[in-house]
Amino acid sequence: MGFTIRRANPGDAEGILACLRAAFAPFESSYTPAGYLDTVLTPDTLASRFKSMALFVAVGEAGEIAGTIACARAGDGKDGEDGADAEGHLRGMAVLPQQQGSGVAARLLQQAEAELRALGCSRVTLDTTEPLKRAMRFYERHGYRRTGRVTDFFGMPLYEFAKGLQTAWPALGYALI
Repeated sequence: MGFTIRRANPGDAEGILACLRAAFAPFESSYTPAGYLDTVLTPDTLASRFKSMALFVAVGEAGEIAGTIACARAGDGKDGEDGADAEGHLRGMAVLPQQQGSGVAARLLQQAEAELRALGCSRVTLDTTEPLKRAMRFYERHGYRRTGRVTDFFGMPLYEFAKGLQTAWPALGYALI
C-alpha cells in the first residue's frame, strides 16, 4: 500500500491519536499508567505538541493516518548566534501495526531529520523505553546510538539515543562531514 508524508495539521488530531493508541496498545501493560497516557497523548496534550513541535503524518491511500512523528529544535545550540551545533529532538513516533515494516517509519524519520537539518540542527536525540526493543533496533539501524543517559519516565527507565545530522548537498548527492 502506498502512502505520502506531509506536515500534520490540527484536523489530523483524531487520526494521530488513533495511530498512537494502536501502535502502543501491545505495550500498555509494560508502562505505568501515567507513562502510557503521556505516550499515547490526549486531545489536550496533542494540541500542546502542535504548538511546540513540527508534526508529520504518513497518510495511506484511503486517507488514514498510518504513522506519525514529531520533532523540534531543542535550543539555540552551543554558540547561540547562528544555530550551529543546535540539537533537535524527536517524540511520538508511531506506525499502525499493519503498516510496520512497510517503510512508513523510515520515511517519517527521514522527514523529521530533514526538518531538523533545515532548523540548523547538527544532532538529534530521542528517548525510548525498554519495552520498545523493536523500535530500539530500528533507530540503531538508522544511525542512532545509546548515549548512556537514562532518566525517569513516570517510574520507568527512559533511554536516550542520539545521531549526528550531516548537512547534505542534495543536488550532488554528497554529505558534508
